[in-house]
Amino acid sequence: MSKAARITYAVSTAGALLGTLGTGASQSGPGVTGVSDHVIAMSRSAILRYWTVQRMTRALTPPDRVLRRPPQAPLAVTGALPLEAPVAATGALSPATPLAVTGTPPPKSPLAVAGALSPDRRSAQGPGTPWASPGAVRATTGKVFFTIDGADYVCSAGTVDGANHDLVVTAGHCVQNAAGVWARNWIYVPGYDQGRRPYGAFTARRMFAPKAWSGRHDENHDVAMVALATADGRHVTDVVGAQNIAFDQPRGTVAYGFGYPTGGRYDGERLAYCSGRTHPDAHRLTQDQGLRCDMSEGASGGPWLTRFDARTGVGVVTSVNSFKYSDDPATMYGPYFGAAVHRIYEEAQRA
Repeated sequence: MSKAARITYAVSTAGALLGTLGTGASQSGPGVTGVSDHVIAMSRSAILRYWTVQRMTRALTPPDRVLRRPPQAPLAVTGALPLEAPVAATGALSPATPLAVTGTPPPKSPLAVAGALSPDRRSAQGPGTPWASPGAVRATTGKVFFTIDGADYVCSAGTVDGANHDLVVTAGHCVQNAAGVWARNWIYVPGYDQGRRPYGAFTARRMFAPKAWSGRHDENHDVAMVALATADGRHVTDVVGAQNIAFDQPRGTVAYGFGYPTGGRYDGERLAYCSGRTHPDAHRLTQDQGLRCDMSEGASGGPWLTRFDARTGVGVVTSVNSFKYSDDPATMYGPYFGAAVHRIYEEAQRA
């Protein structure tokens, strides 16, 4: 295959070469790995003061991240486009203050959209559309704002059921960059909608990621769990509810992917989604699953729900938006939730 393929996803760091992905280098994805965790020292009030309107509205472009196949492999993977958008602002957050977020992602090829999928339809939806139903997923999915190396970014995340009632799941690159630097000023805005914060904002108090991600940024482990601080004495899942989460589930099932994409035809202001049957990595570089979806940067970390009831908005989280290949912008990839993810979940839910 002579044409180079690029991995596009929400990276906030390093244009340096991360290393070589051999045929077997990414095959250990579902295995058990250690857990990296990070305790947030900054106070909740200081983090909320940081997120002014100006910071949330200014967008930057993160440096590229490069992954390459060995010379004998037929597919070269070079460069990266951000799948999360940087952001930045003045003026303190308040429920009445719109949090407009804009970005300047590279142009993408237009993708045909057959029209919005109504919540009661069961057919698969490829290109993403705004989520129109008032179901639970609208409250259990939210937008994330954070800082790495002085730049401000956005991602997506979703609440999951846990013993501490404080847990959200997102992508690993939404909490830590390729140099191993943990994110600062990390907040989660559940139910974000065109600048509105119907449930307020929750700050991170502790972050967890597989060491396979923290140590070598193995794409198979691009997952993180974040334990949130309470807001006015209330836990996030007591306020908005939570989706169930499951591990070691069958592959090739129908999934709904959610997030707040900011690039291309999206503005990051409304919850969007795609749905369809998952399939193996077409380039066979990872053990991730693919989902036909044109959501772009900003959607990273948004949950994939299987056994999803479109009328109630309830399902089971089995992956998150992670990356795309630049030669296939119509497919989103998400890591398989196996033993490694189960392990970080068990530690995070008790934090």
